[in-house]
Amino acid sequence: MIKYFIKHLKNYYTLTKYNNIAKIVKNNNNFSLVVPVYNEEESIIPLFNEIKLSLAYEKINKIVFVDDGSEDQSKELIKTLVENFPNKIILLHHKHNMGQSFCLKTANEFLDDKYIITIDGDLQNDPKDIINLIELIEKDSFSLVGGIRSQRNDSLSKVYASKISNVVRKFILKDDCDDTGCSLKIFEREIFNSFPFFNGIHRFLPALYKGYGLKTKFIEVKHRKRFKGSSKYNNISRLFWTIKDLHRVYKHLKKRKNGKLS
Repeated sequence: MIKYFIKHLKNYYTLTKYNNIAKIVKNNNNFSLVVPVYNEEESIIPLFNEIKLSLAYEKINKIVFVDDGSEDQSKELIKTLVENFPNKIILLHHKHNMGQSFCLKTANEFLDDKYIITIDGDLQNDPKDIINLIELIEKDSFSLVGGIRSQRNDSLSKVYASKISNVVRKFILKDDCDDTGCSLKIFEREIFNSFPFFNGIHRFLPALYKGYGLKTKFIEVKHRKRFKGSSKYNNISRLFWTIKDLHRVYKHLKKRKNGKLS
């Protein structure tokens, strides 16, 4: 366990930035898009093309690709996007694979927009759905808006593992979220910064925002078959870490409710 955290702490500080952040021309919008990538060389260009054609594209200040230690050509392909869209795209690179939560933490250090949007790099989320989440944020004072994947296009084992996990988590944490594992979300960046960070926080954002008394909303979004490649998740290891993280979040929210946190 200790070796695991030492490794991830060490890896966290071996990131490489492939853009001058000062080049990014900020507009009047408040949104940055974060895309974690791990061995997604066949999805990166099609994904960006879909984002560029979506109604949300003009509302996004920065698109931050975090290459999470990919062993294929993912990083090189993102570099070409940076060269072609230097005022829009940032590439950050982890030396080793660290997971989605660390990708979010890394990207967050280079962001100053009010809201962060997250989307998977495997094309299972549909970029066309981003605008629906943005419109809800703009219409009402939600701190987090998340997607609920309708008609899941995953293996049966993954679907059932997710369903069981969602039922248990929802019962214990009372977060009113039927699909916390959906990566398509928008949330307030400064509030995210106020949470205690742990590797797995991306799956518990609805519970944390709700537990802090903030307004959340969840809407159905499309879920597509993987464009190429295979899932990087293992159901057994994910179950182990989910149980640990569930206990961690429950204790944290209970302390906060009882006034034991400053």
